[in-house]
Amino acid sequence: MAIAATVWGLVVAGHYWRAGLTLSHYDARGHLIVARRIIDSLTPGWQQIGAVWLPLPHVLNALPVQYDVAYRTGASAVLLSVVASAVATTALAALVRRVTGTWSAAAAAAAVFACNPNVAYLQATPMTEPLLLGLTVAGVALLATWLEAPDAAWGETSHAQRAAASGATFALACLTRYEAWPVTATAVGLAAVTLWRRRRSVAEIWRRLLPVAWPPVAAALGFSVFSRVVIGDWFASGFFVPENPAEGHPVQALWQIGWGMDSLGGRTLLMASAAGAVVVLGRWWRARGRSVSVLPLALFATAAVPWSAFTDGHPYRIRYMVPLIAAQAACAAALVSLPRQVWLRWTLAAGLVLAVLWQVPPLSPTAPMVLEAQWDRPNDAPRSAITAYLTAHYAGDTIMASMGSLGHYMQQLGAHGFPLSTFLHEGNGDTWLNALDDPRPFAGWVLVEEKAEGGDMLATLARRRPAFLQGYRRVAEGAGLALYARDPVPTTATAR
Repeated sequence: MAIAATVWGLVVAGHYWRAGLTLSHYDARGHLIVARRIIDSLTPGWQQIGAVWLPLPHVLNALPVQYDVAYRTGASAVLLSVVASAVATTALAALVRRVTGTWSAAAAAAAVFACNPNVAYLQATPMTEPLLLGLTVAGVALLATWLEAPDAAWGETSHAQRAAASGATFALACLTRYEAWPVTATAVGLAAVTLWRRRRSVAEIWRRLLPVAWPPVAAALGFSVFSRVVIGDWFASGFFVPENPAEGHPVQALWQIGWGMDSLGGRTLLMASAAGAVVVLGRWWRARGRSVSVLPLALFATAAVPWSAFTDGHPYRIRYMVPLIAAQAACAAALVSLPRQVWLRWTLAAGLVLAVLWQVPPLSPTAPMVLEAQWDRPNDAPRSAITAYLTAHYAGDTIMASMGSLGHYMQQLGAHGFPLSTFLHEGNGDTWLNALDDPRPFAGWVLVEEKAEGGDMLATLARRRPAFLQGYRRVAEGAGLALYARDPVPTTATAR
């Protein structure tokens, strides 16, 4: 199954490369930028790892993207996504096999997950969701293996190694995306409740779960300290303009998540996963001894992050609901395991897969994630005027731009001879902060995003302080992006 998932991933990656969609999502280019700037920067170093996004994907890709071919094409990051997605598919099958005891359910879960066009598209890009899925699903599967072991095995070295492996996997997931934090907490909590239902004491539960729990807790605390050192805050905030109608309305935010799940996986998968979740809970309640069946529900905890973000007004992104497809696939497969007859289970598995894929065909060009990834493509042609002007007139001066809003455009400019060390951005520490007061001593050019999400921080500064761009002239614009060039310093005649 792992080999099949890897081959499928490579085929899908080739398909979207030929379609020109590998780097069409602005965040796909942004992740390449963050990995590249660790070395290629005005101020290279560990501080460049970033603090808005979690660091693991960028650390893994930091060295490969120093090669221009990997940086411009995203090839190394795509390969990482393909491997991570194959791990997620295999771990999901292993988890469902362990929970249900049937291969038919495992195969159905793997097929529904891997063939979903939204999952397939993301694993063909440098996005970080595939790595999140690979690590979280593997962590839950390892936890289920550890929790299911008989009492006689709890003192064995191999059993302790399983606990350590699960904890380490969760720790890596918690350094990949924030969605892993509630998944880890929920999985450990469900494991604690399961041990309690086996009549274990609180002290024993604490002792047994400590090897699983402390690595992800340490990872989260370590990142928080890192964020405090780099940007001055324990957690990144204020990086988006609130524009979601669900702001301040948690029920509406929950409805948005449900609508996203329906759009991404189809109505059949949505209903089957809801019914399967009831089956999973029922089995867990009845079977005190073998109650690891509840653990797949921990994967639904990824919804906590988009729910919180939408309630805070974060713009709606359907991408945030893609990780929920793994949870849906696992629960829907629980229905397959209900019949006792093997032939009937395989028949149900085939019916489930065909029904789901009929509603959301693999490689569908109209899949919501594929469409969302192309939001910025209409801006490529208008921005070519800015690229042409820079290429014709650039003479080595630093270009000031907000990486938070224009990282994708910086990556595109790399193909025109502009390395990241050309740009002055938020990752350059005090130099950037001083340039926000007066850019003229630091930057010969200023790039300002004036349109998207109300404009970036430089556009906001220019509106609040008209003198911010004094000494610069507007020389090119397109698709809401404006390029300013610094006026030459006037020379004064020397008195005779």
